Amino acid sequence: GRAEIPPAGVLVRLLGWVLWMIAGIVMAFGYFTLQPNEARVLILFGSYKGTVRKSGFHWANPFYARRLGKAIGKVALQKISLRAHNFNSDKLKVNDKRGNPVEIAAVIVWRVEDTAQAAFDVENYESYVEVQSEAAIRSIASAYAYDHGEEQEVTLRGGGDEVALELKKELGHRLAKAGVAVDEARLTHLAYAPEIASAMLRRQQAEAVIAAREKIVLGAVSM
Repeated sequence: GRAEIPPAGVLVRLLGWVLWMIAGIVMAFGYFTLQPNEARVLILFGSYKGTVRKSGFHWANPFYARRLGKAIGKVALQKISLRAHNFNSDKLKVNDKRGNPVEIAAVIVWRVEDTAQAAFDVENYESYVEVQSEAAIRSIASAYAYDHGEEQEVTLRGGGDEVALELKKELGHRLAKAGVAVDEARLTHLAYAPEIASAMLRRQQAEAVIAAREKIVLGAVSM
């Protein structure tokens, strides 16, 4: 016999049920979780829609892009860490203010402050931090003498906090474009380059001997 054709109402209900199932599956892809100090950038069809910073379980439009592509790396998810990061530079060989070759290295504590800038204003914000940090260290090293500066002149070896502050300012200016804030910057290594280290050591020893003799003479005259 002929197969019975389901009534139109049954077909409509079946179609509606299928559509609801598909919609439910699609909506389920909108759920995501964030850990403390973690953010997610929301992008809809190439347009930036905002950033979620609150930790916990969230739901957003499932059509928000789940990857940023070349913005922060081909395999990088939209989640961006807001935690503090340490960058330890390599030992860089730089000429100081007087042209003496020195070796210098620093540690930089940084964190993402503006997620939109970090995601879209630079190709890869982590690589950007590394390159610009090394450039800033070189700039600071060439702006000061290693030691034995003129009267009241700040030097790399004796400047301490003042040199660190200038390095932090330089880094802040360079990294602002990537939405990165610098919490701390400190020199971790400072020495003359090996080719002049022995000569500089002999000079320091000679100066120490002269200073000691001057103090002895001054003491004798005072007596």
